Amino acid sequence: MGCFRVLLAIVCPPLAVLDKGCGSVVITFLLTLCGWVPGVIAALIILNNPNR
Repeated sequence: MGCFRVLLAIVCPPLAVLDKGCGSVVITFLLTLCGWVPGVIAALIILNNPNR
């Protein structure tokens, strides 16, 4: 997880997880619509997952 990805996850969470699959983008987008903080947390968790 690079510095650019972390900054992108903070600024615009759905864009940070674009290459992780459609489900990740949709979940992150919906959480961002509910509130900015849940979207950022979800994006950071998805980016920090070593299995993907």
